[in-house]
Amino acid sequence: MRNVALSLNAIAFPSPPLASPMGRLVGLHGWGSNAQDLASLAPYLDLKGYQYVFPNGPMPHPDVPGGRMWYDLSDFATRRGLPESRQQLTDWLLSLESVDGVPLNKTFLTGFSQGGAMTLDVGTHLPVAGLVVLSGYLHPLEIRPLPQTFPPILMIHGLQDTVVQIAMARKSHEALLQAGAKVQYHELEMAHEIQPEVMKLIQDFVQQQSP
Repeated sequence: MRNVALSLNAIAFPSPPLASPMGRLVGLHGWGSNAQDLASLAPYLDLKGYQYVFPNGPMPHPDVPGGRMWYDLSDFATRRGLPESRQQLTDWLLSLESVDGVPLNKTFLTGFSQGGAMTLDVGTHLPVAGLVVLSGYLHPLEIRPLPQTFPPILMIHGLQDTVVQIAMARKSHEALLQAGAKVQYHELEMAHEIQPEVMKLIQDFVQQQSP
């Protein structure tokens, strides 16, 4: 495990020594969490030959020591910091190939909760291999309209989620379908969390999209 010194501080798990990575999975944490949270799941993904990279959100959380965020949720309507965070994340993703040699079209962008919202916000506008949205949501289209073409999308949400309620996931799913996206959508018997079943769905999705 090593730190990646780029515009966003990140944790990376490189592929085995002397091996060229087959692809890359980037994981974006939720509001008030940090890179360590999703990085702890890397050993359970079992995507052989993949590089894992987990960045910290650019903004410190005001109430959680060590917590980070992608934008301020204290005023959900304005989402303070979102435009800057969007640009910073986009620039960082575009810079990764110079670090590990993996092109963007072999990158799977994954996010949990607020990280899932950033996955849809940024990832739908980039030529990535796929998007994985865990307990996430789509920003209102007046904040950022959807593009005309999309990477494949996997959405997974808990029926008992009281943080990002299932209605938000269903609304996001419907908006994506209406815009022409291909979405694999799953509702599971869980709360705002990542259960072992989720890991298997991610593995299957990545393997389906990989050559």
